[in-house]
Amino acid sequence: MTVYLVGAGPGDPGLLTLRGAELLGRADVVVHDRLVDPRVLALAPPSARLVDVGKRVGAVSPSQDQVNRLLVDLGRERAAIVRLKGGDPYVFGRGGEEALALAAAGVSYEVVPGVSAATAVAACAGVPVTHRGVASGFVVVTGHDMAAPDSGVDWEQLARTRCTIVVLMGVSQRSLLAERLIGAGRATTTPVLVVERGTQPGQRSRRTTLAGLAGLDVESPATIVVGEVASLRLSSYEDRPLSGWRVVVTRAASSSSALAALVARAGATVVEMPVVEIRDPPDGGAALREAAGRLASYEWVVLTSANGADRLLAEVRDARSFAGAQVAAVGPATADALRRGGIVPDLVPGRFVGEELVAAFPCAPTPVTGSRVPALVLLAQAAGARRVVADGLAGLGWTVDVVAAYETAHVRADEASLRALEGADAVVFTSASTVDGFLEAAGIDLVPPVVASIGPVTSAAAVAAGITVHAEASEHTIGGVVEALCAFGRERRRPEVGAHRRPDDVTVAPGASGVGR
Repeated sequence: MTVYLVGAGPGDPGLLTLRGAELLGRADVVVHDRLVDPRVLALAPPSARLVDVGKRVGAVSPSQDQVNRLLVDLGRERAAIVRLKGGDPYVFGRGGEEALALAAAGVSYEVVPGVSAATAVAACAGVPVTHRGVASGFVVVTGHDMAAPDSGVDWEQLARTRCTIVVLMGVSQRSLLAERLIGAGRATTTPVLVVERGTQPGQRSRRTTLAGLAGLDVESPATIVVGEVASLRLSSYEDRPLSGWRVVVTRAASSSSALAALVARAGATVVEMPVVEIRDPPDGGAALREAAGRLASYEWVVLTSANGADRLLAEVRDARSFAGAQVAAVGPATADALRRGGIVPDLVPGRFVGEELVAAFPCAPTPVTGSRVPALVLLAQAAGARRVVADGLAGLGWTVDVVAAYETAHVRADEASLRALEGADAVVFTSASTVDGFLEAAGIDLVPPVVASIGPVTSAAAVAAGITVHAEASEHTIGGVVEALCAFGRERRRPEVGAHRRPDDVTVAPGASGVGR
C-alpha cells in the first residue's frame, strides 16, 4: 500500500488541496501533527483511526525516528495511510526524512504538496512576500534551529538581501532574530509583520520594526515577515465582518454544518453547541408512512421544513408516488431538499414563513354539486409545530391532514460544551426551540453579548425569555441570519467579554415583518 505525505495547508480548511481532501476522505489511518485544524481531520471517515504525533512543549512526544518507524509499520499494512502535516510536507515539515525512511524500507509513498504558511499567512494578512519595486524574492528560515551554532543561517547575507525574510516557528527566538539581523547591519527601522494564528478565525496581525520586535507581545503559533513589504496593507482575513468573534451555533448536529461554514467564512471561530436534536415523532412515523402511501389522493402536499421534506421523501419509492399532487415548500432550504429527491415544488412564497405560504396558497376549488370528496392537503411538519399553516389552509376551504414528520427534542449540555461558551461573543438562534433548548442547557447567564435570530417568531421567543435580540434576518434562512449578524459586526465593535445582552436595541434588517418561523 501507499503512504501519502499530505500537506494540510496553513490552517484554514478551505486552503487544503483537492487531492489532499480526496485522500483524507478514504483514509484508514491518519497520522497528524498537533496544529492540524479539527475541521480538516473531520474530512476523514468516521471509521478512520487518528494518531496524533504532534510535538508539545513540556510534554513527552514521539521522536522523529519513532514517527518514521510508525509510518513504515503502517505502510506495510493493507490500509490507506495519510500522514497529514501542517503547511507543505517539504517546507520545514521533515517530510523529506519520512520519505527517505519509507523508501529505505521499500514502502511506497506519494507526496501531496500543501499551501505553505511561508506565503499564505502573509497573504492572508494583506502582505505579498514579493512586490514589484519592493522585494523581488523571499527567503524562508526556521526559528527552531536559529540559536544553534550549526544552524546554517548566514546572517550577513540575510541582512544584506532585499528579499523578504519569512521566519516560521520563530516567536520564541524573535529577540535573537532581531539581534542577529541588526548586528549584521540591517536597519533597526526595517518593517516587521507578526501574524498569530495565520489563516485561522483568530488571526491577529501586529506591525513593528526590528528594533521593536523583541518587546512585542505575541503568542505562538505565529509567522514573522521581515522586509519592506511588511509595511504594505492589502485586503486581509482580519477585514472579514466577524473576524476575531466567537459565535455559538445552536442548530441540531445533523443540520449545523452549513450554518457553521457560513459563520466561519465570515471570520468567526465557531462554537458548535447543538441544543436540539431531530428524532422520530411520537408515533414512530406511522402517520407519515400511511400518508406517504396515498399521496395520489392529495391535491397538495405542503412541507414547512427541510427535515419534513427529507422524512417524507424517505417514505416514498420515487417521484411517481406524488402522481398529480402539487407541492408547496415554505422556503428555499425546504425546496432544495425536495429537489434533491427529484421533486420541483410548485409553490415557494416570496418570504419564507408560514403566514406568507398561506397568503400565496390558492383557495380550495368549489366542490361539484352533490360531491362528498373533500379537497385534501397533506401538511407534514414537526410534532407540536405552530398551527398557523394548518388553520390558514383550512380557512381557504381545504381539508388538511396534519401529520408529524419528526420531533424536536432538547439536548443536555455536557461540561465541555458549557466551558466552550466562556468568552463567546454571539449566539445564533434558528428557531424558537433552539432558544428554549439553549436556556434549558446553559441558562440565561451564559447567553453571549450579541444575539442573532432567524426571524420574528424566534425573536419573540427570545424576548419572552428576557433575551435582547440584536440582529434579525430579513430573509428567514441560515444565509439571512448570518448576513444579519455580519451587518451588525460591520457597524459595531466586537462586544466586551462578559457584557451579556447588550446593546439594548434590536437591529432588524429592512423588509423584516412581524411573522416568522
